[in-house]
Amino acid sequence: MYELMVRRDFVAQHYLTVPNCGPENEWHSHHFEVEVLLEGPSLNDNGYLVDIVEVEDALDALVDRYRDATLNDLPEFEGLNPSIEHFSRIFCTSLQERLETDGLDTTVKIWEDEDAWASYSA
Repeated sequence: MYELMVRRDFVAQHYLTVPNCGPENEWHSHHFEVEVLLEGPSLNDNGYLVDIVEVEDALDALVDRYRDATLNDLPEFEGLNPSIEHFSRIFCTSLQERLETDGLDTTVKIWEDEDAWASYSA
């Protein structure tokens, strides 16, 4: 199995909408780090699992969308508690829409600090 991972970091804001989360219910920032892992059994004719430039371009476009944004204000989070679990799923499905990932497993891991992360795989 081949793997390709690309990572970026950015700052964004949110506040949790479920009760009794203490300070997490208040608007605050996180220095997020997102890791994109693509896995597949074979390489293309160029010897790539997927073109890393295409992955970087798609990742950069998504990071630009979320950088300095308040997640609660974005339509994709409407009606959702903007947890890193939801964020990793939304990020993963958005990435798949921007890339040719047929036949590849895609995992997005989002760190909200150096000790806590959530991931979603598709």
